Amino acid sequence: MKCATVAIIGRPSAGKSTLLNTICEMKVSITASTPQTTRNAIRGIYTDERGQLIFTDTPGFHLSEKTLNKRLQETALRTLEENDAVLYLLDAKRSAGEEEKALASHIAKLKTPVICVINKTDILKEQELADAQAFLEEMLPGKTVLGASAKLDEGVDEILIELFKHAPEGELLYPADAYTDQNLEFRISEIIREKAINLVTEEIPHAIYVEIADIEYSEENNTVWVRAFIVVERDTQKGIVVGKRGAGIAKIRKGAEPEIRQIFPGKKLRLDLRVKAQDKWRNNSIILDRILR
Repeated sequence: MKCATVAIIGRPSAGKSTLLNTICEMKVSITASTPQTTRNAIRGIYTDERGQLIFTDTPGFHLSEKTLNKRLQETALRTLEENDAVLYLLDAKRSAGEEEKALASHIAKLKTPVICVINKTDILKEQELADAQAFLEEMLPGKTVLGASAKLDEGVDEILIELFKHAPEGELLYPADAYTDQNLEFRISEIIREKAINLVTEEIPHAIYVEIADIEYSEENNTVWVRAFIVVERDTQKGIVVGKRGAGIAKIRKGAEPEIRQIFPGKKLRLDLRVKAQDKWRNNSIILDRILR
């Protein structure tokens, strides 16, 4: 039996969260068209007869001097040092610029095994694939390079085979049926945040976080009450999230409820969502300490 921890790293929108969800066959990490959706090191667990792989989906690596972005970069790089192997995802639809080179340079210094994956092969042109392969050969010579489409579940079995090759012998760290170790409040807050950021555009997705105010159980009514705040930075953003006559908040609730119900099978769910503004929270170290873990 083998058991290993694996860090998934790449630039924003490289497909890290999609790959993790595909491997675990469950939604572990939220996805959105907005870059840098993932803010925390999120663990997903895959187990089969070969053993167990514990994946950590890291925030997208992004060069920026903004407080939030610097914290996300620190989270991503710190995670690399704490795992048995690293899965480096490259989106070859985007040319490798300064950011990709900086990330590859960090990875090149690691002593742990690194598996490189060129993602989105289902939509790549031949030249894009060739450019990605040349980049990896230059920056990470001798590393295993695989191709995959996380979205279509193509090449994922080959990734797992390669990871189990490098996995050390060991007992399972989690029960065989576990797919994540996220706590309840975090899972619910991330589901709500995903629906909120997919509703809005431009800069607002980055200005959103979700705060779970209360989870209350009623055995008499077989009901779970979840009360949560969608937090933005400015009062003007509140109206955009709420929408005309509450249409936006209703859409967020409608999208989140089915996924939250899966966390409480057999229970009725009442989801109370409110929107509030917290000025410049992305530069507030107290709030960042609370929501980034």
